Amino acid sequence: QVQLVDSGGGLVQAGGSLRLSCAASGRTLSAYAMGWFRQAPGREREFVAATTWIRGSTYYADYADSVKGRFTISRDNAKNTVYLQMNSLKPEDTAVYYCAANRARLAGENEYWGQGTQVTVSS
Repeated sequence: QVQLVDSGGGLVQAGGSLRLSCAASGRTLSAYAMGWFRQAPGREREFVAATTWIRGSTYYADYADSVKGRFTISRDNAKNTVYLQMNSLKPEDTAVYYCAANRARLAGENEYWGQGTQVTVSS
């Protein structure tokens, strides 16, 4: 059974940085798309970033417009882990961040989800 464990959230001031981690267990997800969604109070869940397997060792990184240039997604297949480096954080980045994994590409409904980690950015 596959399990995704999110970690790394916390409270940070605007302009600060955090790095989220998502560790997978149960099977190797190197050929899966992995990434992050977030949900703020009273809002719908939204896509943040994804790393999608193309072929061989090539992956494609994709970002929501709201985080481009500030967030960087990466993966370490040896550790079966994906990371989200978040820089220049803004109060509007405050949300619960959820890791997800899916065959081919991430979608609104994904095969696997993490439990979520809270990110709070103070102004």
